[in-house]
Order: sequence, then C-alpha cells, then structure tokens
Amino acid sequence: MTPYARRGVHGQTVELLARRILGGEIPEGSTLDLVALQSELDVSLTALRESLKVLAAKGMVDARQRRGTFVRSRAEWNLLDADVLRWQFEGAGTAETDRTLLRNLAEVRTIIEPAAVRLAAERRTDADLAALDGALEAMGEHGSDAAHAVEADLAFHRALLAATHNELLERMEMVIESGLAHRDRIVHSSPHGEDPVPAHRAVLDAVRDRDPSAAEAAMRALLDQAGRDLDRVGNPEDTEGAGPQ
Repeated sequence: MTPYARRGVHGQTVELLARRILGGEIPEGSTLDLVALQSELDVSLTALRESLKVLAAKGMVDARQRRGTFVRSRAEWNLLDADVLRWQFEGAGTAETDRTLLRNLAEVRTIIEPAAVRLAAERRTDADLAALDGALEAMGEHGSDAAHAVEADLAFHRALLAATHNELLERMEMVIESGLAHRDRIVHSSPHGEDPVPAHRAVLDAVRDRDPSAAEAAMRALLDQAGRDLDRVGNPEDTEGAGPQ
C-alpha cells in the first residue's frame, strides 16, 4: 500500500485533521463543524469533504444522517495503517506516548521478523541476496549521515521481508518501517553509536547459508539490541552503544 501523498492543500488538510484527532484535540465521539473547519482552514467545502473521505477510509471518522461527520472511537481506527502510524510518530505527542508507541512496534517486530527471516533463509534468491548486500554495504558507508543510515537500515529490513516471497508479509514493511524510521532518527540523535553492521551481517550470513534457525537467532539478537537502544531513549546518560536496528 502506498502512503498517502502529502502534496498540496488536500494532503495538508488530511494530515492536519488526522494529527488533531490522534492528539486528542478533536476527541473521540465529537461531531465536526464542517463550516467552521472550512473557514478556519481556508479550504473549499469540497476539499474538506474529500480530506475527510481519506480519514474515513482509515476508520477515523464517519458520517451519519442527523448526526453529521464525527470522530469514531479509537478502537475502530486502523492503527496498523502506515499513514496513521506516521501521523502518530510525527505528531506532537508526549515523550511517554512516543516511547509507548515505539515499544508496541518493537513487540510487533519481535513477533514478525524472526519468523519472516526463517522464510527468507529458505526462499531467498540471488536477487534477494544482492539487495541485502547492497543495503548492508550502504549501512557501513553512512558515517555521520543520519538520513543515509536510516534509509540503509530500512532498505535492509525491507529486503528481508521481500525475501520471504510472501505477499502479505511484504506488506508488513509499511508497518515496520514507520516505527523503525522514527526509532532510528531518535537513536542517531545520540553522539555515541555502536557499529550496526555486524549484527545485520550475522542475519544476512545465516540467510545466505539457508540456515533458518541461525537466521532467527541472529534476528532476535539484533532486536534485543534494538530494545536496549530504545531503553536508552529514556535514559540520556546511557547513550553508548546505540545504533540502527
């Protein structure tokens, strides 16, 4: 699934409304005053309605006769939607809310990636290995360029999911990437960092050797390090050893 485009007034309106809802500024169950919103945001009613259709598709709002357009309960939101995740990470939530969301994503990764890498070890092709090699090489070349390091890390984990040759698992990249990218950006704000290449190379070597058990063990070790790095976010005095995972 392609993330929602952020270009233009329409895209900006979608994101502004989404972040207000996710941040609680527009609370669950509240009915939206479309005329007031149109005036405040200085957009046409048509553009506003089209923006709300995007949010409705993600389970965040709905419309009923006599009630109008309203915010649905959080239990009905598509929280695994890549845009909903991104809006939460890029919003103005508290540090504790941010850490909670990151921990939730870390638990999802712990469930998905060790199992996925077993399939990757069994099914990988030469093209998959080339993609993984390229990502690992880029990871080792990032130096102090945080943006480059984040993209290389994302490329590696994206290639691992692709190597499963399971269409549904491949779609999970949109969920994993949202949290992984945000986590990497936090980690790279630290002046200290452990070389991330060895842990990723261990995963790749096991995939290359077609050894599912070794691949799973290597992935779990990598995710354990990621968890320790996340703990350091709440303890700025202990930043040594952080790196992209």
